[in-house]
Amino acid sequence: MLVLSATLVAGCMGVAPALAKAASTTRGKAEHARPHPAAQHGHASIYARSLAGRRMADGTRFDPRAATVASRTLPLGSRARVTNLRNGRSVTVKVTDRGPHIRQRILDVSPAVASSLGMGGSGTALVSVIPVSMIAVTGRAEAAAPPARRGRSRR
Repeated sequence: MLVLSATLVAGCMGVAPALAKAASTTRGKAEHARPHPAAQHGHASIYARSLAGRRMADGTRFDPRAATVASRTLPLGSRARVTNLRNGRSVTVKVTDRGPHIRQRILDVSPAVASSLGMGGSGTALVSVIPVSMIAVTGRAEAAAPPARRGRSRR
């Protein structure tokens, strides 16, 4: 009964019971340990080195030494902080491609990023992805239109 009443009180306060227990103090203020609202959690896999030189979705060529990733949800050109949840290592990356094409995974990472995250020989790791900077997404017609001419017009 006591547990039920504590759960109801925590629910009425708008705080989940697990978060109510995980409260910490910072500079005299109580803060609850909440995940980042835009964070994604899931498995990341490593791009094959054999893809080096192939065109990515953003038009650049794949460089296995660059800090790049493929994401289905983040806009091309945006930056994100990827953290390996097993060892705590993190790296800031740039989204340059679409993928992965395996349903259970949220990211494909370059071999350089995999090395920085300490993914090891398994080829996959459980990661957290937090957007750092987002690029404004325009419609296809706007993106495909040639840039406007500058200067005086010819007549």
